[in-house]
Amino acid sequence: MLEDRMYDLFVIGGGINGCGIARDAAGRGLSVYLCEKDDLAQGTSSASTKLIHGGLRYLEHYEFRLVRESLIEREVLLRNAPHIIWPLRFVLPHKKDMRPAWLLRLGLFLYDHLGGRKLLPATSNVDLRTAEAGEPLLDIYKKGFEYSDCWVDDARFVVLNALDAQRLGAKIETRHKCLSAVRTGDHWTLRVEHQKDGTVKEVKAKALINASGPWVQDVIEECGLKFSNDGIRLVRGSHIVVPKLYDHDKCYIFQNADGRIFFSIPYEQDFTLIGTTDQDHKGDVNGVEISQEEIEYLCHSAEQYLKKKITPKDVVWSYSGVRPLYDDGASAAQEATRDYVLKVHGDAQTAPVLNIFGGKITTYRKLSEAVLEKMRPFFPKMGGSWTATTVLPGGDFEVTEVKAKIAKLCEDYRYLDTAWAQRLLRLYGTRAWTMLAQSVTKEDLGEDFGATLSETEVRFLINEEWAASAEDILWRRTKLGLHMTAQQKENLEKAVTRILEEKTNAA
Repeated sequence: MLEDRMYDLFVIGGGINGCGIARDAAGRGLSVYLCEKDDLAQGTSSASTKLIHGGLRYLEHYEFRLVRESLIEREVLLRNAPHIIWPLRFVLPHKKDMRPAWLLRLGLFLYDHLGGRKLLPATSNVDLRTAEAGEPLLDIYKKGFEYSDCWVDDARFVVLNALDAQRLGAKIETRHKCLSAVRTGDHWTLRVEHQKDGTVKEVKAKALINASGPWVQDVIEECGLKFSNDGIRLVRGSHIVVPKLYDHDKCYIFQNADGRIFFSIPYEQDFTLIGTTDQDHKGDVNGVEISQEEIEYLCHSAEQYLKKKITPKDVVWSYSGVRPLYDDGASAAQEATRDYVLKVHGDAQTAPVLNIFGGKITTYRKLSEAVLEKMRPFFPKMGGSWTATTVLPGGDFEVTEVKAKIAKLCEDYRYLDTAWAQRLLRLYGTRAWTMLAQSVTKEDLGEDFGATLSETEVRFLINEEWAASAEDILWRRTKLGLHMTAQQKENLEKAVTRILEEKTNAA
């Protein structure tokens, strides 16, 4: 089967970079086809530490441009998606045998001023002997610093970019794998396989964007793009989730004796997220899992700071992702650059391909702009940059209006309690009203799967957000897998299968 049109861009990869590029390009008037072999954000983009941050530790490696760009983007993205991004305060305890206090103060001074901070509060000193933030810590910690960064629901961030790309005309196809790419003069012919029914079609495009993350080198080789000698360094970052370790809403950034840092972050109301590790990854990048060594490392690291001891038995969930960092020859995994590198092959007479190495979720929008500028010689009539001031779907309200929006949702749908309304507002923003529009009572939402997940929400995720399995819903569109029983998950799985069958038959 052959698609009956010539696309401007063919994007491989449905992570944050691929979806961000598709959105930006579609908004500039380019026709875009994006294929993702699995679910959106199924790889690295759902396995981050969930932070929109400048990268305080990158200052040690003199990556001032990356930190400045990240700090500026932090507030741009907060304005664009106030439902899935929100401010956090981080506590950095001072440990005498690690980085000296003057160095920490200098780093935080730069952190406050490099990026033109406007919305977020500045750094402050904190007396851990009297402050609430000191209560969970060992008594040896007397003083520290508190600074600002932001949280993001990373998997939803990807979905929202894909939704906006689709709204602007991009074709987004999940569960479709690019099998081959053949350059024929001024265009590419690509074979794409549907991962469920095995059907194969051909798609033609004037330019190819390889945004496949840790699979970037695999795609280069599998698609016959062997003219690239660039390499990536695969670094695995792993996290553990344990029952809540403290009651306040602040996060911690801790220093380890090996020079690494890790975070302790309140997570999904009842839990604490601890991570990340930085470890070179060898072998398959599919289905990456945390190692026992990494679990023990994170538990032991936390013991150096927190009164409440955690052991591997306390871990209720874990996840790992492989970051496709550009191989800059750094000696240690934590020292490898997080900056992005873009490599274009092609000229005025030859269809271009652009391979993406590295990058971080905070700078995805700037990466997307940089990719489009690389493409400008091939598409001189496309529009200019536009995403800095355009909100993502559901984010059409001010950062300061979150509580008011939650209250309004409760007022409009009286069967919601505050916690339920907050969950919906944090996931969908103003799209929550669209999802609930046909309901007057709780019973109107259909089957109750537990943990406030209703049939109405499940159908919304399947029909509007490419969800095609219970796993998509429980661990990427929401994190309700942490709150549901095995029986509830089984009931959801059956319901998803039934709804998908109904959808197929209706088509």
